[in-house]
Amino acid sequence: MTGEELRSLPTAEKFQIMETLWDDLRERSDSAPVSQEVQDLLDARRARFRSGVSRLHDWDAVKGELGRS
Repeated sequence: MTGEELRSLPTAEKFQIMETLWDDLRERSDSAPVSQEVQDLLDARRARFRSGVSRLHDWDAVKGELGRS
């Protein structure tokens, strides 16, 4: 599928594709190489979460809020 074909899809279908991609990436993430730069960024984000500066959001809850203002 080309970028142009992806751009022409309805938003709901784009979200479904994104969810499928993230699920697939999550399942394979242990075997994916991670650069030191990315590892440093992840470590910093984990530290911010542990210190209370950042918080996690449930993806299903976030999806439910998208588009609501």
